[in-house]
Amino acid sequence: MKHLAFFLALVLFISCESETQDEKSSYPTHYELSDGKETATYRQTIDYYIALAREFPEINLHTIGTTDSGLPLHMVTFNPDGDFNYENIRKEKSIILINNGIHPGESDGIDATMMLYRDLATGELNLPKKTVLVTIPIYNIGGALNRNSTTRANQNGPKEYGFRGNAQNYDLNRDFIKMDTQNAKTFVQIFHMVKPDIFIDNHVSNGADYQYTLTHLFTQHNKLGGKMGQYLHNTLMPNLESSLAEKGWDITPYVNVFNSPPEMGFSQFMDHPRYSTGYSTLWSTLGLMVETHMLKPYKQRVEGTYDLMQSLIEIVEVEHENIKSLRKETLENNLKLSEYYFNWTVDTTQTSTLNFKGYEAENLVSEVTGLPRLKYDREKPFTKKTIYRDYFYPLDTVTVPAAYIVRKSWKKVIDRLDANKIQYTSLKKDTTLSVEAYMITDYDTRRAPYEGHYLHSNTQVEKTIKEVFFGEGDLLVPTQQAGIRYLMETLEPQGEDSFFNWNFFDTVLQRKEGFSPYVFEDVALNMLQKDSILFQEFETKKEGDLNFANNWYAQLNWIFERSEHFEEAYLAYPIYRVAKNSDAAGLLPN
Repeated sequence: MKHLAFFLALVLFISCESETQDEKSSYPTHYELSDGKETATYRQTIDYYIALAREFPEINLHTIGTTDSGLPLHMVTFNPDGDFNYENIRKEKSIILINNGIHPGESDGIDATMMLYRDLATGELNLPKKTVLVTIPIYNIGGALNRNSTTRANQNGPKEYGFRGNAQNYDLNRDFIKMDTQNAKTFVQIFHMVKPDIFIDNHVSNGADYQYTLTHLFTQHNKLGGKMGQYLHNTLMPNLESSLAEKGWDITPYVNVFNSPPEMGFSQFMDHPRYSTGYSTLWSTLGLMVETHMLKPYKQRVEGTYDLMQSLIEIVEVEHENIKSLRKETLENNLKLSEYYFNWTVDTTQTSTLNFKGYEAENLVSEVTGLPRLKYDREKPFTKKTIYRDYFYPLDTVTVPAAYIVRKSWKKVIDRLDANKIQYTSLKKDTTLSVEAYMITDYDTRRAPYEGHYLHSNTQVEKTIKEVFFGEGDLLVPTQQAGIRYLMETLEPQGEDSFFNWNFFDTVLQRKEGFSPYVFEDVALNMLQKDSILFQEFETKKEGDLNFANNWYAQLNWIFERSEHFEEAYLAYPIYRVAKNSDAAGLLPN
């Protein structure tokens, strides 16, 4: 009887195992059919998910929005419960949002995620009970359709791939704040619909040579801040590294160097809000950019990406309640912020030490240029203690206002606030309010175009309290809302990725009115004769500045800028701050 029972159990096991293998072989990806040498085209990718969604009730596929290519984005959700209402899902489960193909030449995640969804659906992998996956199969559709085999000059496969620029030749991983593209506008729609707890963006690196296939680029933990930053740095990251080690994968932080050996030490990459994980940080989402190594074989890179995502799911399954609790607490604490930190820089007083696995580097004479060149020798692997600078501190701090006032005329700004679900009220009538106003005192501007803009940086401001007239319909935007960090980063002009720095307010940097010197000469003389303090400042300026003393127009202009004729709009930042203790704060809804 025992032998019979064992035989029946064995037959059942073999039958189940065979059924699983049959299901897997019934849904091979293009990548698998090519023996790991090719990546799926855009059409093959979408058709594959359509087939899975038709067959498996755990998978839902739907289109949303549009992109610069004219085609919509797709969202593919895997939930074993078959519930695809995100409001319901987030009450009980953690959500991981996976973004693939932001740079379609970096296609590892595209193929790995297709296999991951299939293996979850067919039972090849254990079904997650507390984790739901949402993926954007290919974010940069225009780039994916622009397929070639030459533009990734340093990359080892696949055979063909998409192009980095989208249909308008934007790099989409610089567009999450400025939102120049339809892609970004639709991504924001997806992000706020899903409200992910964890965000993964799959990439391929382009830097030094070393032994690792996998590198990770987590959100900078100091910038994320508080308990969530500590959790990411001290728990999530080491747990992922340990899980992958058990699967036979070494992983290291993203090797942020250019044409220098990594063992000399390197710094963590700072993911400003323009980047995907920098944007997700503004909403207290744990962000992870996966960077596989460009020189490793394509099959190896895809397998590594697959195992990394599997490991992260396993970690989230265990850490589900902790992650949900930390996010809830962080979002609540954000509402109590009194100060906000900007413009992070490396803290050289704190470092970490990596047991870095690299290759010996040689400085040779280039046979091309005749000048020194760098070359790595893969026949000489090593493990060396390497300094990793992964602590940052802010250069600038500002108080958090009760609200901002945005005039209704600044439509491009309002459109972006709307897209990001920012709440505001409109002034019911014309009114004059006492507000904090900025004057732009200094800024630098790039000489060459950058992603369609001549980006500003190192912006300096001077704050004053003044009475300002506002019209009916102007927007009163409270900071005490879920988007508080988004508001601070975009509306404070000194922020690295502020709307000011992205040229949204460049019209205030140009004077619209001027003066005719032959007319203004008499006005200037009259001003100096009537105002002894102005006269003394004028004489002091001439004595201390020889160029000024020898430039008649500069002198007249200096006086003009201090006259009643000088326009108030010039260099006046057109977004206003409402202090928490001001009368204007009384206009905010309770």
